[in-house]
Amino acid sequence: MNNPVYPCLWYDGNAAEAARTYISWFENAKILSENPIVSQIEVDGHRLMLLNGGPQYRHNPSISLFVTCEQESEVRKLWSLVSQGGSVMMDIGRYDWSPCYGWCNDRFSVSWQIYQGSTKATPQKIVPCLLFTDARFGLAQEAIEYYCNTIDHSVLDGIMHYPEGSGANEGKVLHAQFTLRHCIFMAMDGPGEHHFEFTPAASFVLECSDQEEIDQYWQKLGEGGHYSQCGWLQDRYGVSWQIVPAILGELMSDPARAPRVTAAFLKMQKFDIAALLSA
Repeated sequence: MNNPVYPCLWYDGNAAEAARTYISWFENAKILSENPIVSQIEVDGHRLMLLNGGPQYRHNPSISLFVTCEQESEVRKLWSLVSQGGSVMMDIGRYDWSPCYGWCNDRFSVSWQIYQGSTKATPQKIVPCLLFTDARFGLAQEAIEYYCNTIDHSVLDGIMHYPEGSGANEGKVLHAQFTLRHCIFMAMDGPGEHHFEFTPAASFVLECSDQEEIDQYWQKLGEGGHYSQCGWLQDRYGVSWQIVPAILGELMSDPARAPRVTAAFLKMQKFDIAALLSA
């Protein structure tokens, strides 16, 4: 079964507010589900999870959400919404790569890149973008190849490198696009000093059809990284993943069963489907 991969964003008690805000920005968007812990939204058929995790983690631009718009008017309208109450990293304007582009953090500190370009090249409305900085600068291509070789139904869609003569940046990834299962990702190497790195504030949920698949991805993605609780791990590049059973949503939707299932998985590192089903 080709289950999805999708982003999960971490909030300190205001995930539902963020979910309602985000779907108001896009025409083809809706809330899929909502409870005190998790909200799930869909934008143009692609899912995002918003998690009330507490004050432990804060967002930074190491993982941003890249939005492609065909028209400049759409870019500017979205920019006015996203940037309101937030902070600007690159002001909206004309750049070598786009006639209208801007990068900002919204009022929830989530980072967004708003871009005028072809939606044929990038048909997914919201694309997670990984920025490899500081100690991980130069590892973008290695990481992309690792993800594509590790996760089934994955492919490198295209890659651009810094050109010859660009000094220390030469050969590093200027921009890349790749697909993990049904989810399009982007990645870049970020030159210079940034003083931020990947954080569990932005993670990626990988749903698994059975225990064998959970075991496989838990071992492969966690190798050289760090394992945590409740299916969370950080891979060797510092990117966070949640390796979860696809059946979890169904189990949690049963009001009578959900408390027992929650109590069971809070004791786990790697998910155990049999233990969840017997809870």
